[in-house]
Amino acid sequence: MFVIVIVGVAIVVAAAGIALLVRPKNDPVDSFRRQIDALSPEARRPTIDQVRDAADDSGDNEPDDS
Repeated sequence: MFVIVIVGVAIVVAAAGIALLVRPKNDPVDSFRRQIDALSPEARRPTIDQVRDAADDSGDNEPDDS
């Protein structure tokens, strides 16, 4: 009985470790885009304008692919 519990715990720990290793990494840009996409157009307008102003100041005038 004791051996079954130990094996069960080992399986759970191994599964948790594998799940952590396979989990996709958080890309900050992708996270930012998901958060912005979740907002209504009125709510996202100030942020979009701020990003455009920053791009204009940096001289990056190429169109965005999103």
